[in-house]
Amino acid sequence: YNKIGDEGASGLGSALANCINLSNLTLYLSYNKIGDEGASGLGSGLANCINLSNLTLQLSGNQIGKEGASGLGSALANCINLSNLTLGLSNNKIGDEGASGLGSGLANCINLSNLTLYLTYNKIGDEGASGLGSALANCINLSNLTLGLSENQIGDEGASGLGSGLANCINLSNLTLQLYYSKIGDEGASGLCSALANCINLSNLTLDLRSQKINDEDLQNLSDILKNCNNLSKLNLVLRSNEFGSLGVSSLGPALANCHNLQSLNIDFYYNLIDAQCVSNLISNLEKCIHLNKLELWVDCKVDEQSPQNIYSSLANCRNLSSITLYLEENNIGDQQISNLGFTLTNCSQLKKFKIYLYNNKIGPQGISNLGFALKMCPYLSSLTLNLNNNQIGDKGISDLSSCLISFPNLSQLVLSLNENQIGDQGVQSLCFAFANCKNLYYLHFGFARNLIGAHEVVQYLGSGLCKNIRLQTLILSLFNNLDDAQKNKLSYKIQKMKRLVKKELCL
Repeated sequence: YNKIGDEGASGLGSALANCINLSNLTLYLSYNKIGDEGASGLGSGLANCINLSNLTLQLSGNQIGKEGASGLGSALANCINLSNLTLGLSNNKIGDEGASGLGSGLANCINLSNLTLYLTYNKIGDEGASGLGSALANCINLSNLTLGLSENQIGDEGASGLGSGLANCINLSNLTLQLYYSKIGDEGASGLCSALANCINLSNLTLDLRSQKINDEDLQNLSDILKNCNNLSKLNLVLRSNEFGSLGVSSLGPALANCHNLQSLNIDFYYNLIDAQCVSNLISNLEKCIHLNKLELWVDCKVDEQSPQNIYSSLANCRNLSSITLYLEENNIGDQQISNLGFTLTNCSQLKKFKIYLYNNKIGPQGISNLGFALKMCPYLSSLTLNLNNNQIGDKGISDLSSCLISFPNLSQLVLSLNENQIGDQGVQSLCFAFANCKNLYYLHFGFARNLIGAHEVVQYLGSGLCKNIRLQTLILSLFNNLDDAQKNKLSYKIQKMKRLVKKELCL
């Protein structure tokens, strides 16, 4: 952010040309109005640094086009000893020619073992993606690869070309591929899947293919590949806003059941056409993943009275989970369903971290009370996130939840969002009493807008409760309860007196 421009970047390049013995170099030059001339000048200098083994070059948010990117590629072609390369060029305008030029240089870096390449939002199409794929085909020693190519114009041909290159990288153990907001359909998805079939040593895989045209058949093809990834320990699969349904998802569960070493799983199926029974079947297969300890699930299937029970019953069999994150917003979930979830959690005796997002459901006092009492059965729980915005919890529900919070002996981090829940004086009093008596709590993020309590009471109860917590170090408050300036100042003054507090964010 220093407005270095072309002249400054070229000057740096001239200086670097003399540093022929450099082995490690990190340059952060993002958002500095550097164009083609500056990038090419920088590249000319780097071309002399033939002994570089570790290079980090951040040039995002500049004005670099095809000539500048090609100049950097020519420089990289000389750096044949590179083993670790991070190149950030997002939000420029390098296009197909620039991406291909960059790829031509990378093709010479045959000793690369770690490559991170961010080219988001660069008007790269099929030709540029294929050029990068051709380069990757030469990098057969890669073990860690991150490709950020989102928000470009890559279609089936480009995705297939990229896949052809990846197919040569048989030593990959960690792969992150970000292609969201592209134009990939059947053919492109198939090409990427074929590439993954060769990467049999993968242990960590992230695929972000949101907002494409991936259908049931594509997801089935991906599932066929995953079932052979016997070494997979971490899978992050982001497929929201595609065109598949329950048929495609039904193939994923049995595939994951074959991944016996899986420890961490994140699946995002938001905005697809799947039903709750399909999700239940998926989760039921996870009980075969005996090492699974972390699960994050994003689904927006509209449920009936029975279907959530099926989902939660399946979850109960994953007994080794220590971290669970569930995104179940706008799913018609009521008291009975959330109570069933609570009953399920009593089986997760190893649970340490629990996050659930239940915005805009139909949860009342009984449901949240039962969930709270169930969580008391998780003796190791240390981190809890409850997003309950826009439900009908009321004073009774929040009072019962508050009494449970005090009973968590290891609770150290709490994120609690209770906007629009018809909570009045009694509920807030009990909640603030809980804040004061959670003896190990050092992180609190509390949202409490648009409830049934006046501004004066918020200041009185909240200020008093928070000040009594002697361990709190981080406090984030989002209140928006029509406090006037005097009330804001009074609450802020009380918070300022909290001696151990090292970070605070107050939206009053």
